[in-house]
Amino acid sequence: MIKPVLQVAALGVVGVAMWKLASLFLFPVLFVVFKIALVVGLVMAAIWWFNKQGRKDSPDTPPPPETA
Repeated sequence: MIKPVLQVAALGVVGVAMWKLASLFLFPVLFVVFKIALVVGLVMAAIWWFNKQGRKDSPDTPPPPETA
């Protein structure tokens, strides 16, 4: 009866130790990846915005369809 309880307790201790190690190494890496993704997203949004503005003034594009 005591063996399953000790196994669960040992698994809890190992889980807490793994969480502490992950918080030291993985969270800063994930934060850097998040910041890079945010900057790339902002650059892509700016490129999309400027291309959209350029297409509006270009005479090559056909006029938008009229809605009645």
